[in-house]
Amino acid sequence: MKKLMLVILVGVVALLSACGQNANKGSNSGAAPEEKKEITVGFGVGTYEEQFRQSILPILEEKGYKVDIKTFSQNMQVNPAMKEGSIDASIFQSTAYMEAINKEIGADMVGIAYVPGAPQGLYSVKHTTLDDVKDGTTVAVPNDPVNQERALRILEELGWVKIKEGAGVEDFNINSMEPDKYKIDIKILDPAQILVSLEDVDYGVVNGNYIANAGKKITDALKIENTPMQHRIIVSINKKDENTQWAKDLKAAYESPEFEEYITGIEKYDGFILPEAWKTN
Repeated sequence: MKKLMLVILVGVVALLSACGQNANKGSNSGAAPEEKKEITVGFGVGTYEEQFRQSILPILEEKGYKVDIKTFSQNMQVNPAMKEGSIDASIFQSTAYMEAINKEIGADMVGIAYVPGAPQGLYSVKHTTLDDVKDGTTVAVPNDPVNQERALRILEELGWVKIKEGAGVEDFNINSMEPDKYKIDIKILDPAQILVSLEDVDYGVVNGNYIANAGKKITDALKIENTPMQHRIIVSINKKDENTQWAKDLKAAYESPEFEEYITGIEKYDGFILPEAWKTN
């Protein structure tokens, strides 16, 4: 009888122990995952990586983050990397460009902060004035729809071309425009190649970050765009990460007085469009 009671007692203890372990597993299964402190940030060609390394990175490292920086040779490589998860955030694109790519590749990116960005401008090494324009004048513009639409809006403002009514942004192409005062010969190039190709054309519309990156002045442009909000540069992430602490800390870094002081203290960023959030610093 004593042996029987001992066996029963051991069995009860084992059963209670197992139940306790299962209960603990159940209570942990619904717990929020631990916030990560290692993130990967992607960049295309331009000044945004330099801004990040010199000012944003120290702010994040002070908060305990380890950041891996990935630089892509072509902007078109960045967003697929975001979709597949090899980078957590990117700094290189506008809202309009991001939304176009979301539709094109089935991504779900959102913008969380504006970045000091350079406006597009019309530049030339052959001409010192816009008055030299005539039929047959060659103008280089970017090959992607969003930046091309921006570029041709500059030419439209000058009266060189007309944008057809109903022309979109995401599906913009050279057929979305027609001649106005002049029959302009439009040359379509990769955005990063226009600056180095100015010797081959009369004028070129260059994204301002390439101008700054080359050590030139944005204010040397013969015409500077008034950049609309949809074309201003943003920090973009996947929507699923929108409420993570690291995303909030990244946003805070870009809106911080420290980053504002860095940007406004460097001559090469003269002419950049500054974030509205800085008005409260």
